[in-house]
Formats: sequence, C-alpha cells, structure tokens
Amino acid sequence: MNDLRYPIGQFELMQHETLELRNSWIEDVSRISPILRQTVQNLSTEQLLLQYRPGSWTVRQVVHHMADNDMNAFIRFKRALTEDNPTASSYREDLWAELSDYETPVETSLVLLEAIHDRFTAILRTLHPSDFQRSFTSPTHGLMSLDAALQRFSWHGRHHIAQITSIFQKDRYL
Repeated sequence: MNDLRYPIGQFELMQHETLELRNSWIEDVSRISPILRQTVQNLSTEQLLLQYRPGSWTVRQVVHHMADNDMNAFIRFKRALTEDNPTASSYREDLWAELSDYETPVETSLVLLEAIHDRFTAILRTLHPSDFQRSFTSPTHGLMSLDAALQRFSWHGRHHIAQITSIFQKDRYL
C-alpha cells in the first residue's frame, strides 16, 4: 500500500546499533541538505504550494519545518553532550507552520539547513562511541539516547524529502 504520509515507512528504532549503521546515519545528516536543495531548487512558486497529500503541508512548509526541526535537534544533541540528561523542549510544529516566516523563500531555510548540518556533522564525526549513549528526555518520546536521536534525525530528513518527491511521481495514485 502506498502511504502518502509515510512514503519510507514509519520510524522504527534499531536496538543494536553498529559503527557502520551509526556512520551511515551521520552520512545521512551530511547529505540531507544537498539532496533537499537539489529536490526543490527548480520548483516553481506553484509547485512549492503543492501538498504531498490532501490536507498536508505544502512543499514550502515542509522545507521550513525541516529547518525548524533540525535547529531543535541540534540544540538537543548539544545539550545532551554538555548536560546530564536534560529535558528537551518541544514546540508546536503545527502552529509554527502558520507563522509568517513560512511565507519566506525556501532559500532561507535551505541556507539555514546547510549551516546546521555542517556544524552537526562536524560534532557527530568527532564523538566517541560512548557519547552516543548520552541521553535527553523528550516530552513526546521520553528518555532518548543520542544513538536513538540520530536514527530518528536521519529518518526524519529522508521521510520529508520522500514526501516532496512523491508529489512528482507519475504513478503515485495508482
């Protein structure tokens, strides 16, 4: 069944991380912003207003949401690396998507994502394996190790890019 909301499937936490898996998730972090840029850079204003499913966000809203989400994720990681099990703040992504900054050109969020991902990748590549066992408490997901957060972060970027690309697949409604 083709699920428009979860084109790559829902997030499933892998319980037994390996160095190879962790490195692939870190590479995902380094690739998300260039792939997203390539995906949306030639879209028209009308295409940026398309929804990936009825009642969903527009492409532009998804791009801006990705920047908001990734800023928050970066801060959660840094806090978990420098504090003992901090409580992460949450945000109302549905309400953030209604704010006026979501009307700005997607370029603003693409540049922001590139900067965040450059810094995020720089940190991730220097962490010791034991650092990934550090944790924070998420209001929505409970206690979360950085390994689990990295997996979720990798999935989140790929998930939203797949939502955007699904709009332009000719057979998506078959």
